[in-house]
Amino acid sequence: MNPRRSFSCLWFVLGLLLYSGSLVSGGDIVHHDDSIPQRPGCNNNFVLVKVPTRVDGKEKEEFVGVGARFGPTLESKEKHATLIKLAIADPPDCCTTPKHNLTGEVILVHRGNCSFTTKTKVAESAGASAILIINNSTDLFKMVCEKGENVLNINIPVVMLPIDAGRSLEETVNSNSIVTLQLYSPKRPAVDVAEVFLWLMAVGTILCASYWSAWTAREEAIEQDKLLKDGSDELLQVSTTSSRGVVEITVISAILFVVVASCFLIMLYKLMSYWFIEVLVVLFCIGGVEGLQTCLVAFLSCFRWFRRIGESYAKVPFLGAVSYLTLAVCPFCIVSAVIWAVYRQYPFAWIGQDILGISLIITVLQIVRVPNLKVGVVLLSCGFMYDIFWVFVSKWWFRESVMIVVARGDKSGEDGIPMLLKIPRMFDPWGGYSIIGFGDIILPGLLVTFALRYDWLANKRLKSGYFLGTMSAYGLGLLITYIALNLMDGHGQPALLYIVPFILGTLIVLGHKRGDLKTLWTSGEPERPCPHVRLQHQS
Repeated sequence: MNPRRSFSCLWFVLGLLLYSGSLVSGGDIVHHDDSIPQRPGCNNNFVLVKVPTRVDGKEKEEFVGVGARFGPTLESKEKHATLIKLAIADPPDCCTTPKHNLTGEVILVHRGNCSFTTKTKVAESAGASAILIINNSTDLFKMVCEKGENVLNINIPVVMLPIDAGRSLEETVNSNSIVTLQLYSPKRPAVDVAEVFLWLMAVGTILCASYWSAWTAREEAIEQDKLLKDGSDELLQVSTTSSRGVVEITVISAILFVVVASCFLIMLYKLMSYWFIEVLVVLFCIGGVEGLQTCLVAFLSCFRWFRRIGESYAKVPFLGAVSYLTLAVCPFCIVSAVIWAVYRQYPFAWIGQDILGISLIITVLQIVRVPNLKVGVVLLSCGFMYDIFWVFVSKWWFRESVMIVVARGDKSGEDGIPMLLKIPRMFDPWGGYSIIGFGDIILPGLLVTFALRYDWLANKRLKSGYFLGTMSAYGLGLLITYIALNLMDGHGQPALLYIVPFILGTLIVLGHKRGDLKTLWTSGEPERPCPHVRLQHQS
């Protein structure tokens, strides 16, 4: 690996990581809001509601609204939801008795001039079977009870629609068309196949990166032993120079990393917009090209047909010596990244995003290393607190979870930041994506790769080493994260909250039990006698 290229790649990738969220999410459809007090008759959760429509008997658009804190709960299955005729309120705000009596229709009203509960009571008294309230913006507002209303006796469903959906329905009804609709709130499946594949992707990525990193470390150790046996200072100097492509994290850099990442997260939250996402897309493409190119060159070099090309170099201005194999692969990587960037709004774009993301993550885990358990504990502990603060604690200062808002890309017009692995939810009636942030793979992955490097350098078998334990701990921690995600109705979860205790606890307990804890904590490498000493003992 070219030291200059790997070092520049490192800084660029670290810059990307500062933007990448550390979050597992499935997209919440049930909104728990403890800031708004619940009272008898006014204690519903805020659930998203599907509103499929028919115009003159033909299926048309399907809108999405949000249910109120009050009123009965809606059906969860479309086949059980009744098809009801839609009527427009007169007066439009429905603050006074409508001019025309209703016979079980759904009444469409405008927001304003009186409380939500007043509108609902008037509509129910007039004979409406449900009420749709048009918001004054494209957002969905949480409808709550007024102060002093302790017990409400409301027996019709209440749903708010965004202004564009309401206007569309009004125009259709005013054109003398008969509009009928259904109201239902489907539940997510307990487990979606997307979460299984996302778990396999995360575990598989760390698995590949760990073996690549361990193989590289073992090759370096073998080379150093040969050089020491030869006693060649010149060759030793060459070996030291060639190993600078790997950068080791220190305690100070681990702490600073989380601090700077927090600053960038706040900047993302405050400056979230379409143009800012475009900047992140460009940065992600550059990092994806570097990662994909590094992985492809390493993979192709395993074949003898490409090995000779990979060992031949050409001088490139500003880049220095670059292998012909890298020059051949680079255009393909650039084209792949550009195609993803252009078509990233299409349904299939997640495939390209995941390929670029996985390549980038593997490259980072190959370049960046944790030198010992001490640094690993500091890094993961900081990431642990970072996750908890920006997912949960940040709600107290910003009135919303900063991490979740940034990951979803709110106010940007995009489907979230690109520094995520995601898979579409295949059997979810609400659709959407299951996502996992780069940080949830890279930060634990640094300690997993450290464990496998130690095992290989210490010639430990799989069962007697530390890699199997830490890899299993990561998989179990991530699995528990997805269980918590489903128990919380898809509300985003900080994965490091569950992963870090499993990994650190497993590695520390195993190290203490096997007597290697001191070595793991300080040097991070098993003691290897000098080759000259081994030769003297053999003679």
